[in-house]
Amino acid sequence: MTDSRKLDPTILREYDIRGIVGDTLDADDVRVIGRTFGSIVGETAGRDGNPVVAVGYDGRISSPELCAALTEGLTAAGADVRLVGRGPTPMLYFATHHLDVDAGMMVTGSHNPPDYNGIKMVLGHKPFHGADIQALGVRAGAGKFSSGSGEVEEVDVEDAYVDQLAAGFSLGVPLRVAWDAGNGAAGDVLKKLLRRLPHSHYAINMEIDGTFPAHHPDPTVEENLEQLKELVTREHCDLGFAFDGDGDRIGLVDSEGRVLWGDQIMVVLARDVLSRNPGATIIADVKASQVLFDEIERAGGKPVMWKAGHSLIKTKMAETGAPLAGEMSGHIFIADGHYGYDDALYAAVRVMSVLAAANRRLAEVRDSLPQMVNTPELRFECPDNRKFDVIDEVKARLKGRRGITVRDIDGVRVETSDGWWLLRASNTQAALVARCEAADSQALARLKSAAAEQLEASGIEPPNGFF
Repeated sequence: MTDSRKLDPTILREYDIRGIVGDTLDADDVRVIGRTFGSIVGETAGRDGNPVVAVGYDGRISSPELCAALTEGLTAAGADVRLVGRGPTPMLYFATHHLDVDAGMMVTGSHNPPDYNGIKMVLGHKPFHGADIQALGVRAGAGKFSSGSGEVEEVDVEDAYVDQLAAGFSLGVPLRVAWDAGNGAAGDVLKKLLRRLPHSHYAINMEIDGTFPAHHPDPTVEENLEQLKELVTREHCDLGFAFDGDGDRIGLVDSEGRVLWGDQIMVVLARDVLSRNPGATIIADVKASQVLFDEIERAGGKPVMWKAGHSLIKTKMAETGAPLAGEMSGHIFIADGHYGYDDALYAAVRVMSVLAAANRRLAEVRDSLPQMVNTPELRFECPDNRKFDVIDEVKARLKGRRGITVRDIDGVRVETSDGWWLLRASNTQAALVARCEAADSQALARLKSAAAEQLEASGIEPPNGFF
């Protein structure tokens, strides 16, 4: 068993551990991560006997090997492992509630290219992130481990998970629904789910394949939704869903092949949730459209703008008791009748149910919303040792400026009479993120110019396509 091991600092990210297999991350790294995390669980679980950790893995080629190494590390720390097998990340989250365990670890590269992999962690039903991950890295380097002999038990939770997904469904008018699993880890679960649901279903790329032969598994990039759009058109579907590599992020298109982004999906769900929870808090990240925050208020809810990142959103949900939260990145968190973790399959079932019950086409819902013009989320390189300083410099220059409102929850979101623009530092990459939204193209151009002016004042070239 590996003793102390210095981990590549680039794999210790804000929300999870993630790196390039064979370069910044290998089986020895994962083994020591397992032993370190198992030691932490043992110290915090408060259980008589060995702590218990649920472990799952996605469909990447490297995932079985890394899962085996992770299991070795956990058991060497004296933790018992409940191995739930291959499936989407939300199935692992479900297992932490369904089984008598203290923590969960999911081997997954999420929506990254095939050569990436990593680990998402849950401790006591709370995300293990930020400073916790950094401390794990320090502890791994110091070799501060527990020793023991844990046991491994394989536990099949797939059918129970499908039962939970199906429980979110309610009857309504028949729909024609397209599905693109993207060869990701949700494929097998989705097959079982579709056999349980009424309506007419048309599915593609259902076979789990870690090389992702059909397209890159990221539904927030529109080019990855082309096959889904074609399927919707060919089969005359009312709507279509897509998922990322580990099934915790959702993509959605309407009957006309138009994409509904995370904040637009949230409008559909927020109206439904607020009909049963009047006055409830609904959370969205700083990249979300002002339309969403306005629609939450219009539906009688309390909108809260918060930091981007699934771990940060889940923590804020627990703090506020919010029944619903979401991000532009396609992470949707539903605590109304569910557990509050990000589950794209469950979100899809709920969207489908809302539309069927209301007998309303998704395209009509989209057309009823105020039509804004905006940029996509633009990422551009900025050194890690500069990115947060740039944001601080922008804040300082804008302080006290009249005619604008500056929100510094996560980066700088500047609201003007034209709309809003955002600059924030990525928590996972050496990059800055920019986005702008306005009611018309002329106003959008002015917002872009204002944001670009601030970037240039800090010596940063605005990203391609910004103008």
